[in-house]
Amino acid sequence: MQFLFVIDPLDSLKAYKDSSITMMREAQRRGHAVWVCEQTGIAADAGEISARVTPIQLTNQDDDWVRCGTPSQRTLRSFDAVINRKDPPFDLEYVTTTWLLSAAERAGACVVNSPQAVRDHNEKLAILEFAQFNAPTLVTRDAQQIHAFIEAQRDVVIKRLDTMGGENIFRIRNDDPNRNAIVEIMSLGGARSVMVQAYLPEIVDGDKRILLIGGKVVPYALARIPKAGETRGNLAAGGRGEARALSDRDRLIAQTIAPIVAARGLLLVGLDVIGACLTEVNVTSPTCFREITDQTGFDVAALFIDALEEQVKARASQQ
Repeated sequence: MQFLFVIDPLDSLKAYKDSSITMMREAQRRGHAVWVCEQTGIAADAGEISARVTPIQLTNQDDDWVRCGTPSQRTLRSFDAVINRKDPPFDLEYVTTTWLLSAAERAGACVVNSPQAVRDHNEKLAILEFAQFNAPTLVTRDAQQIHAFIEAQRDVVIKRLDTMGGENIFRIRNDDPNRNAIVEIMSLGGARSVMVQAYLPEIVDGDKRILLIGGKVVPYALARIPKAGETRGNLAAGGRGEARALSDRDRLIAQTIAPIVAARGLLLVGLDVIGACLTEVNVTSPTCFREITDQTGFDVAALFIDALEEQVKARASQQ
């Protein structure tokens, strides 16, 4: 099979931890051809969706992991699957990419995750569908509502709806002298909606990433433990990753959500769970493959490529 990965620039990826590289290595190990392109290389011309694509060969050396072939222009439907792994921010350019990928789907391309499903599942707001697992949560742009929520909860986290990796997340206590300024900046003075959630002290034990692949639950989570003096567990914010077997509560949350999102075309989903509460449903470029595999021996990338191959074969049998 031929797989095209839509990714960030190759020189920005870190092979020792990047899940996209782990996926591509497993695909290559099975004999599949691996190609890459960037979001900027996707275009529509006369109704055909194509991209500037490059064939690559991956090595097992993390400090020298890729060899690039000669770029060419190819239609997306000429690949067996297109795997969108472009990181947020989920801005208009990102949305435009999903529109182009949807057009490629209509022309016959197999796109993972489904671009329609990605548009429908904001990674912060998607938790609202599963309210039984949520901490107290408010989504609004109204400063009065935000301040009333802070007074009621006494200790909260406020976050933007379009970022990743712990960016633009602040903890606010009700007596914080910077409270008004943080609310004004985060909501752009009422021009932008934000999410505000009760602070969960269980964050000290880790923000757990639970992976769902093809409707199956990976049996280990990566608990991302904040560094000293930090309230964010994200690895990009300096958190430390510790793989753990799922708790009963983790498994309940994951097994409830897994069949629902899989039926919507979300082959790969990363749930974020703090304590007993679901905090995010990640659908753009979920990570933690490498860390879980290195620490537990469970081959997450193999499970993903299994599911991808099954989806491609099922789609081919229906055509």
